[in-house]
Amino acid sequence: MARVFISIGSNIDPETNIPDCLRILEARFGELILSPVYESEPVGFEGENFYNMVAGFDTELAPEALVDYLHAVEGGFDRSRNTGRFSSRTQDLDLLLYDDLIRKQDKVSLPREEIMKYAFVLCPLADIVGSYTHPVTGRRYSDLWREFDKEGVTLRRVNIF
Repeated sequence: MARVFISIGSNIDPETNIPDCLRILEARFGELILSPVYESEPVGFEGENFYNMVAGFDTELAPEALVDYLHAVEGGFDRSRNTGRFSSRTQDLDLLLYDDLIRKQDKVSLPREEIMKYAFVLCPLADIVGSYTHPVTGRRYSDLWREFDKEGVTLRRVNIF
């Protein structure tokens, strides 16, 4: 079994889509480790604000199979993968960490680079596993978040449950 962490985001009916997604994930993987939900502005395009969070769970699936499963879950929310990288989403699920696996591949690169780039990924990850260390940098997520350049970052904690 591997301990994995995924990011979950939505800016189309997120108050419904995120809880519905969590029910699907819990039915498949069992108990989930959940961060708070944060509202943030979209990156790379103009649109409705996103709600983002991180969930952790244990899985027997290999990384590629897990990514395929996450894409299938997105598809169940009518997520189109043909709308471009920066666009509105009913559901956006990304594999962030798979144990301490480090690899660079087209389909599944781990740890996901967005951890170090975006506050809406790093902050909720640090909330639930702040004492864990990033597999590449060896630094704790709580330290990475504390030192993150927050200038211009707008994150607002929201309660949707």
